[in-house]
Amino acid sequence: MSRRVVITGMGAITPIGNSVEEFWDSLKAGRPGIGAITYFDTADFKVKLAAEVKDFDMSKLPDEKAAKRMEPFSRYAVAAAGEALKDAGIDVEKEDPFRVGVSVGSGIGGMQIMEDGEKKLLEKGPSRVDPLLIPRMISNMAAGNIAIAYGLKGKNINVVTACATGSHCIGEAFRSIQYGDAEVMLAGGTEASITPLSVAGFTKITALTTAEDPLRASIPFDKERSGFVMGEGAGIVVLEELEHAKKRGAHIYAEIKGYGATCDAYHITSPAEDGSGAAKAMEYAIKDGGLKPEDIDYINAHGTSTHHNDLFETRAIKLAFGDHAGKLKINSTKSMTGHLLGAAGGIEFIACVKSITDSFIHKTAGLTVRDEELDLDYCMGEGFEMEVNNVISNSLGFGGHNASLLVSKFRE
Repeated sequence: MSRRVVITGMGAITPIGNSVEEFWDSLKAGRPGIGAITYFDTADFKVKLAAEVKDFDMSKLPDEKAAKRMEPFSRYAVAAAGEALKDAGIDVEKEDPFRVGVSVGSGIGGMQIMEDGEKKLLEKGPSRVDPLLIPRMISNMAAGNIAIAYGLKGKNINVVTACATGSHCIGEAFRSIQYGDAEVMLAGGTEASITPLSVAGFTKITALTTAEDPLRASIPFDKERSGFVMGEGAGIVVLEELEHAKKRGAHIYAEIKGYGATCDAYHITSPAEDGSGAAKAMEYAIKDGGLKPEDIDYINAHGTSTHHNDLFETRAIKLAFGDHAGKLKINSTKSMTGHLLGAAGGIEFIACVKSITDSFIHKTAGLTVRDEELDLDYCMGEGFEMEVNNVISNSLGFGGHNASLLVSKFRE
């Protein structure tokens, strides 16, 4: 029989706050973190806006010298992991380190050093390329650096599924504990890809909005939506086997009950138009948790603010939930954080947990113009105070990857 898995710690670095408390306070207040790109000159770029992390404090990392040899995506991950471990009250020295693992991914990895390395190669030759180019660039280094920083010797994996990365990493960590591979897993996603090449690339596939008003840029489910806003940061949670958590007297935030994963097998960037792949992922997560569709109160949607995603995800919700779809509260955290790519699932999972513990569902900020094709309750205009028992978090990635996580109020 599989084991129960609970959430005992959380950590976040986001465009709207560099801690879980700051992040959640901003979500409740409906404060977006979108503004002009400051990392490079956008004079020649159609896209001018992003959701950057602000005032990141390197001194909060356990080894500031080591952090200087990391790329930003790894720094964000190590910082968020530190907050999550502290929040969970885990003393690694009292644990079997081989039973504490990491499942943290990044959709892209170290774009900054990749671009810098290519420039040095072309301008100065191969001998001038940074000797740490590869170990700083590759996407598994977030998970590796977390393990090194905190002495975690258990299962260490890096699932990479583009924008579904964070959710798949949490799902695979959940499975790892369920079936005895670990007692504790740090899980989630991290990303720092607001760079010239990345922005240019996403612009060329018309994924990014060219809107210049920060309040009308990331507007999921709005009729005037025109693409997503790139964000950055990390969301890491501590997942723990229930009896292990109880034995050490841990505070339990919520329980992760289900995980569903599918592929559209349709198109490299567009979701399946009928929503069937995402619908099946939600159905699998609900079935995995032993619940019925009508037991779900709220969906934290992938909700990217692209035309295709928001329309096809709406179709997926209707397909999975039938008549109950109209009774669900649905929102998009990306309306305030932008799209954190591989980190999106991590911070959105945290938003789901906080919705359960605080009995509050945040609004979809910026949603003001109704779309006739989108007729569900997307939390337009205001958040809702209500008891939240069961939540689905959706993440959908380029390549057709779908991941759904079921989070529930903890009950003995």
